[in-house]
Amino acid sequence: MFWVLFKDLAINISLIVTLAYLMTRTKLFRRMLRGKANTQEKVSLVLFFGCLGIAGTYTGVEIKGALANSRVIGVAVGGLLGGPLVGIAAGLLAGGHRALLGGFTGIACGIATIVEGAIAGYLGRKFSGNLTGKRSLSIGMGIEVVQMLIILLIARPYTAAWDLVKDIGLPMIIMNGIGISIFVTVINGSLEEEDRIGAVQAQKALYIANLTLPILRIGLTKETARSVARIIYEQTDVAAVALTDRDQILAHVGKGSDHHEAGHAIQTLATHQALDSGELKLAATRVEIGCAEPDCPLFSALVVPLHFQQSIVGTLKIYRERARGISPVDWEFGAGLGMLFSTQLELATLETRASLVRRAELKALQAQVNPHFLFNALNTVVSFCRTDPEKARHLILQLGDFFRKNLKSGEKIVTLREECEHIRAYLAIEQARFSERLCVREEITDEALNWRLPGLTLQPLVENAIKHGIYPMSTPAEILISALVEEEILVVRIWDNGVGIPAEKLTRIHAGVEVSTSGLGIGLQNVAQRLQILYGKRADFDIVSWEGKGTEVTLRIPPVTAVERFEMLE
Repeated sequence: MFWVLFKDLAINISLIVTLAYLMTRTKLFRRMLRGKANTQEKVSLVLFFGCLGIAGTYTGVEIKGALANSRVIGVAVGGLLGGPLVGIAAGLLAGGHRALLGGFTGIACGIATIVEGAIAGYLGRKFSGNLTGKRSLSIGMGIEVVQMLIILLIARPYTAAWDLVKDIGLPMIIMNGIGISIFVTVINGSLEEEDRIGAVQAQKALYIANLTLPILRIGLTKETARSVARIIYEQTDVAAVALTDRDQILAHVGKGSDHHEAGHAIQTLATHQALDSGELKLAATRVEIGCAEPDCPLFSALVVPLHFQQSIVGTLKIYRERARGISPVDWEFGAGLGMLFSTQLELATLETRASLVRRAELKALQAQVNPHFLFNALNTVVSFCRTDPEKARHLILQLGDFFRKNLKSGEKIVTLREECEHIRAYLAIEQARFSERLCVREEITDEALNWRLPGLTLQPLVENAIKHGIYPMSTPAEILISALVEEEILVVRIWDNGVGIPAEKLTRIHAGVEVSTSGLGIGLQNVAQRLQILYGKRADFDIVSWEGKGTEVTLRIPPVTAVERFEMLE
């Protein structure tokens, strides 16, 4: 009988675990696992886990006037995942049902089920985010021991209770513990799979954005749209990719390209809705796509609006070959690409505008946007999209503001106040990456804030401090920006407590010959050369570094009368 119980309980557990796997495919269950379920959905979960416990009772094996069952699995997992309230409520449902069935262990088993749900809920909250299969096995076996003790304490006659526990105790403790562990492992695997898919899609979106960045810098035209659509199509498994402006198709690559041609007017209602609302829209069937070609292979599409400043300039469309074929993964992927492309279009316009007013010599010398910074910034934004959308929105605005100032500042002289605003926009992105590890302090006098200087003079120095001084560190980092006016000269100091510059490299930077693949020295040299071109010997640029302790850059910038040479060069 002992081994028969093991076999029967194993069969029951296999049915419950199969049901668990099917549940992980549902949107409600995934929302609950992510802690996003509302009150109504939590009630549904209580009913589910309670009913799962009842099913465990009905599939139990009758023995000596009682049932050897797997009722605890549903109740315990409900508590481990949903917390004490879900565990207790599911326990009340399943335990109350068991008590109504009667038998000399009915009341004892009913009470035990409620207690098990409460214990599982408490431990689930305690180990939230770290509930492993091994830990859930220990919890499952532990609460089954509690059930056996409650049966011995409450069920009467005691001799019958003891005789029952001797037969069913070990099989139920072991097998139900294993069942709870498998259930939790299946759920954890589902979450890890979802996270992995999300990470792969985010990485793919960033890779595509990196490939399309030099293309979209030219702007959104038929030629650039064709190149971008080709890249997306080749890097994904979608049926087709299209890009439109507000009136017509700019490019269509993939299935259906023989009749979805560039220059045709937009036919899909969802596309017009996306252009009007600025929200993602879904065309779930071929009828909703609106194609007049009877043999068109495209059956569903996701329409992603492309934003520029406060308006919608076009859409990105992703097609599938089956009706309702757009998955949640496609939705997230499309939304990410739309956000990245919108930012790239903003940068493209700003860069084009800036290129019309810059002189070639100054353009070569002023600090350029580091492609790695852009990639890292976009990666940072994507990482916040799921966990903190408002933070992601704020960073996108800061990123746009940074690039707007980066391009505009090179056109003219600015006040130190404007240059500091530019630096803050840059630091907003970097501090999001470094979290609490980066502290930036400013000590700037009011007189200094109104001093005029060439744009993009200080930001490259702060960027250099973070990239080469702070980034290699694993300990808390600090940057100090100080400025004051001394004897009609603006004195600016940028200090960091980073890794410092090796003496040999510092000598080469002073000599103006340090050029390396890491970029160390290039930003510093560009600023030094610009000051020399504009001010001659009246300006001063000095670097002091202590290897392993930090670096300090000091600039002395003459008053506006000298800066007038800069305006004449433009």
